[in-house]
Amino acid sequence: MRHRSLLILTSVLTTGALTLTACGSRDEGKGGGDNAGGTTTVVIGVDAPLTGSLSALGQGIKNSVDLAVQTANKNKEVPGVTFKIEGLDDQAVPASGQANATKLVGNKDVVGVVGPLNSGVSQQMQGVFAAANLAQVSPANTNPSLSQGDNWGKGDFKRPFKTYFRTAATDVVQGKFAAQYLFKDAGKKKVFVVDDKQTYGAGLATIFSDEFKRLGGQIVGTDHVTVKETDFSSTADKVKASGADSVYFGGQYPEGGLLSDQIKKTGAKIPTMGGDGIYDPAFISASGEANDGDLATSIGYPVEKLPTAKKFIEDYNAAGFKDPYAAYGGYSYDAGWAIIQAVKAVVAANGGKLPSDARAKVTEALGKVSFDGVTGKVSFDEYGDTTNKQLTVYKVQGGKWVDVKSDTFNQ
Repeated sequence: MRHRSLLILTSVLTTGALTLTACGSRDEGKGGGDNAGGTTTVVIGVDAPLTGSLSALGQGIKNSVDLAVQTANKNKEVPGVTFKIEGLDDQAVPASGQANATKLVGNKDVVGVVGPLNSGVSQQMQGVFAAANLAQVSPANTNPSLSQGDNWGKGDFKRPFKTYFRTAATDVVQGKFAAQYLFKDAGKKKVFVVDDKQTYGAGLATIFSDEFKRLGGQIVGTDHVTVKETDFSSTADKVKASGADSVYFGGQYPEGGLLSDQIKKTGAKIPTMGGDGIYDPAFISASGEANDGDLATSIGYPVEKLPTAKKFIEDYNAAGFKDPYAAYGGYSYDAGWAIIQAVKAVVAANGGKLPSDARAKVTEALGKVSFDGVTGKVSFDEYGDTTNKQLTVYKVQGGKWVDVKSDTFNQ
């Protein structure tokens, strides 16, 4: 889903030899020591749905990038550089995301962007960033075409924009992983597939369906729902009449939770499964019926069980953020840290100062970034996709999401 967010990272270079460059604004230092000389401000940016039905995910994205920036500043990760963030709200609306991208490009201090959450939003942002050589790293987009081109399904892989990167695994991985779990582990053979007609949901449902059929499963029916609607009774009735032993939903948790609820109210006591778009406590709370047994896949392993994430969780809690880091917190932190590491490499290679072509240099450096992050090893392949293909299946048990299987997908 991943889907989705955008950060403005501001870095301040404070060594005496620094000069004003095309990217970054300079302020005069006050006093001596670390503040001697001028300061160069560099902005990275965060774009996510900070309001609306997906704000639980968006706020987690913004806060996690903020934490990465705070950590870099505290540890002086880049000598003479101070990072700052500015969060922009896209409300999960493509046109808003495009407007935000234009705003970020227009700010000469911006050298990188984290986000957005939604793949559909990203489609409207990529071209704007590419034209300005401004790198974006999404912690949540999963649509394969964003990095591999529209013909990826035919085996014709072509990276559309060299400025695009992501720390989230694609739906090719997630959809197949879900199909294999539902067919092999859960033993379901007849699934009814529903999607929300959006870029993320429809794409994920197609990948799931193809793999489920390849394994020998049967798609007993399909239907579509509309985002922000609440009455899915006609779809629920179709599911009941189909004799399906399971449902796969390609979409987000606001619609997914209601769909699961209304299916169960027909008397069809079968599990609803979805991707990371439904992996949120709000999916459970949206259902009036007990939905124990419902399933979701999500990128990576449970952050709480990763030794590499222990400090992230401690620092996040200590920072006093109002909202939880949610599903994409670890990937957002790593996305922000990747940009910080790229800035570090660019500054080091240019004698301790930001070059005039900082945006292009940061984009180039991102392709070579490699470090041990919150979510594991962070690096990117030739398409800008993460090399980390870890996924987890979660099941609703006792009114909570509980991880039931984690694995690395190698197909």
